[in-house]
Amino acid sequence: MSAQLTYQDVAEHNTKKDLYIVIHDKVYDVTKFVNEHPGGEEVLLDVGGQDATEAFEDVGHSDEAREALVPLLVGTLKRKPGDPKPNLKAHGHGAVSPAAQTGTATGLGVGLYAIIVLGGAAAFFAYQYLQAQQAAAAPSA
Repeated sequence: MSAQLTYQDVAEHNTKKDLYIVIHDKVYDVTKFVNEHPGGEEVLLDVGGQDATEAFEDVGHSDEAREALVPLLVGTLKRKPGDPKPNLKAHGHGAVSPAAQTGTATGLGVGLYAIIVLGGAAAFFAYQYLQAQQAAAAPSA
């Protein structure tokens, strides 16, 4: 059975050598992972001793990243009145799967890129067409 920790308990673990974070009310000891985190140690240190749910979800972590948390679990968060809560309006706390969120964000990025490229190509061909029309309308000497 995992331990129940208060927000105050978690807040005491906020250094590179002793680092806890909270994600979806689960407490993780990420001390051993600080130097391996792909985003750099600063990312974890910024949320050390705090609820990192919003930051974790905003990045859109992969399923592999979520699985990597499992062995780091040390307990669950026992919230008390007045404790800070993550802002999960956009995430609905489980309403949309994290994989779906990542796919949507990636799809939007690729779609936006495609629109920009197609718009540039259309502008180029429109310019070429207008140049050809102008050259054809000009009297030859």
